[in-house]
Amino acid sequence: MSEIDSLLGQLRQEAVSPGALNGVIVLDITRVVAGPYCSTMLADLGATVVKIEHPDDPDYTRAFPPELPSEADGESVSGFFAQYNRNKLGLTLNLRHEEGKDALRRLVERADVLVENFRAGTMDRLGLGWTELREVNPKLIYTALSGYGQTGPYRRKPAYDNSAQATGGLWSMNGEREGPPTRVGTIIGDLSASLYGVIGTLAALRHAEATGEGQLVDISQQDSVLSLTENAVVSYTAEGTVPEPLGNQHPFVRPYELFPCQDGYVFFGGYTDKFWTLSCEIFGTADQAVDPEIDSMAKRFDEETYERRIRPIINEWFADLTKVELEEMAGDLVPLSAVKDIGEVIDDPQIIARDMVVEVDYPDHGSVRMFGSPIKLSHTPPLTRALAPGTGEHSDAVLRELAGLDDDAIAILRASGTVR
Repeated sequence: MSEIDSLLGQLRQEAVSPGALNGVIVLDITRVVAGPYCSTMLADLGATVVKIEHPDDPDYTRAFPPELPSEADGESVSGFFAQYNRNKLGLTLNLRHEEGKDALRRLVERADVLVENFRAGTMDRLGLGWTELREVNPKLIYTALSGYGQTGPYRRKPAYDNSAQATGGLWSMNGEREGPPTRVGTIIGDLSASLYGVIGTLAALRHAEATGEGQLVDISQQDSVLSLTENAVVSYTAEGTVPEPLGNQHPFVRPYELFPCQDGYVFFGGYTDKFWTLSCEIFGTADQAVDPEIDSMAKRFDEETYERRIRPIINEWFADLTKVELEEMAGDLVPLSAVKDIGEVIDDPQIIARDMVVEVDYPDHGSVRMFGSPIKLSHTPPLTRALAPGTGEHSDAVLRELAGLDDDAIAILRASGTVR
């Protein structure tokens, strides 16, 4: 067994299978979320992922809260970092040093994929961009995630998730009616870019296997956010309509929004004639379903009718009932879901049944619970219970086996500060 295989075995000791991407080698030169999450999903699916960090300036999310309590001296463990970097081997390289660049090129010779999330042009200035590295390995998949992509007038602009939400149109559509726009409550630009990064990488791998030809996978956070705006683009191009914030309502159907109940809120989507009739029978009276003023989808969607008749009816149905009572009454008949906080979600029986919250034990730091993989495969299930690496934790093993360096060469890299 090789040294890398041994390390992977230690990481993945609970694995049912080696994973669908077993044998695929990924070099991960990313930080924060857009990039690390992309390579983590590849690692969960069985790829050998090497996280490469600057020896003196590693991924700063290592210090993000929550921090696991430490029972011994040593590097702290961030729950945030652990969640987005599990299943990886850790290597440090200073890519501004020629020795570091040479080491990366040697790794590229063996790699299938390289993922980076610098601003467009950064890796090119180091002599390590797609154009240069494809000469080293023509089969290489070079996945670049950035705020605005590798082309276009914005390509060199700095960007965060909020930049993508702002320029991708989503921020302008979200919020309360006649109020200021509101950002989506999670880093949806980072996360969606990571998802598209995985999709693009897998497609490029399939092409490389068939043809021997690698390619650039160019993912923009702005592009990713725009693709999530549902009907906004065609509403504008077809009708000239600029979508505005609607609060919790939907632009096409009613009722399909949030409603208060005794102990919180529920989503209720009984807008079709079928679901409205069932809802009247469950929560109200059968005659409400045949009331000639509100007995069709079109009538219920009329805004004046909706506010005057439908909303008061539903508020009356739900006012004295709890979230649990309402979900039990709705059962499998009508779409009604309690709005749950994260504490309630973690204990949700469906989440538990789907293995979507997993526990990972860190030696000397206790355990951390994090989200599992939403990708469910019957024969090669993803592994989600492996550790994230310490800074440069596996540097020697990676450089020996994947870069072909001997101990003397590695010692020289350490002495020069290229490797920590």
